[in-house]
Amino acid sequence: IELMELLFTITSLLLFLSLILLLWKQSKTLNKKLPPGPWRLPFIGNLHQLMNGRLPHHTFRDLSQNYGPIFHLRLGEVSHIVVSSPDIAKEIMKIQDLNFATRPQLMVGEIIMYNYSDIGTCPYGDYWRSMRKVCILELLSTKMVKSFDSIRQAEMSSLISSINSMPDSLINLSDKIFWFTGSVTCRSAFGKIINGQDKLIMLIKDITLLAGATELADLFPSRKWLHQIYGLKSKILKVHKEADVILENIINEHQKNRANGKKGNSEYGGEDLVDVLLRVMESGELGTPITNNNIKAVIFDMFVAGAETSSAIIIWALAEMIRNPRIMAKAQFEVRQVLKGKTIFEDTDLEELKYLKLVIKETLRLHPPLPLLLPRECRAETRIGEYTIPIKTRVLINAWAIGRDPEYWHNPKSFIPERFDNSSIDF
Repeated sequence: IELMELLFTITSLLLFLSLILLLWKQSKTLNKKLPPGPWRLPFIGNLHQLMNGRLPHHTFRDLSQNYGPIFHLRLGEVSHIVVSSPDIAKEIMKIQDLNFATRPQLMVGEIIMYNYSDIGTCPYGDYWRSMRKVCILELLSTKMVKSFDSIRQAEMSSLISSINSMPDSLINLSDKIFWFTGSVTCRSAFGKIINGQDKLIMLIKDITLLAGATELADLFPSRKWLHQIYGLKSKILKVHKEADVILENIINEHQKNRANGKKGNSEYGGEDLVDVLLRVMESGELGTPITNNNIKAVIFDMFVAGAETSSAIIIWALAEMIRNPRIMAKAQFEVRQVLKGKTIFEDTDLEELKYLKLVIKETLRLHPPLPLLLPRECRAETRIGEYTIPIKTRVLINAWAIGRDPEYWHNPKSFIPERFDNSSIDF
């Protein structure tokens, strides 16, 4: 009987402690307030609200008008917050930047960026800091960018000649501009026109298009088998494998030349981007090992930024100037004034093109190349204003909506480059 009483006492005590623990957890949960958001369905969450045939950043802008500048969505199994306010974006990107410094592990980063070893998708840590340092001090230094002047001039002359050779034909200017930016990026990265350059540029374009699609398995992490049903992963793997062969051959050629004493593989005798990365890899100065795959991942970053992003900005700027003849005439007049009859641009001429810079800033405001920027992930539970942001929450910043917010911009839908003249706002 005493044993039974003892067991009963212990069981009662354990049940009581479990109840206390449950109530404590519930009280903590009740004290946490997520940002508001629309109702959601079981299993798919808010995915149905994105299945309306519209671009996601347009839908998010409309939702922000109902739920505020920061709202919560559950897309599949994953919590997201969407930000449409410059003040909250500043809180995330500057004030609490360390809390939101990492990226979610998505299929795109795993495959295309060689297991998240580029700069854009890699997790926050020593490797990210090391590669960021290489980019700032080496790859994007003023000296390195200046060394590519002749490449940009040669490719620009080629583009103009190509357009002039078809005076009576319809021209797909978008394609020509993409090939121009792709060729500049190729020659800057590899030092010369390489065998298979056209094929590589086309593969990069295909990869970029595929990477922009939504992979369902990224929204349902516990159901990796969705990769097999959806089929996007196999398509990306196929195209990426072809690009990988070309990049591996280029790196091997550079390594062979360096082993034979040729330190600069550029057609102009200097270092190209691959040379710089190989030099850093050989020196071991970063303290973080760098492999061929790391170099290929950084090259992909350069292509996305140098080819895809740059071409999108140029195309939108041209489209807006065509739609606004006054702005086109003003920009043309400035160019003619600065060039003074010259047919070839020098980089020093660009410093004098004040109005053209305003056109580019206004283009970035209305047509950001990445409307939702790169997604971020909350590294530790934190608060933004009155709201709790749980760990692992993915963060989308709607730069497209911020650039069109009438609270911050006068006549926001109109293309008015002059708004940036003598303005403290910059891009």
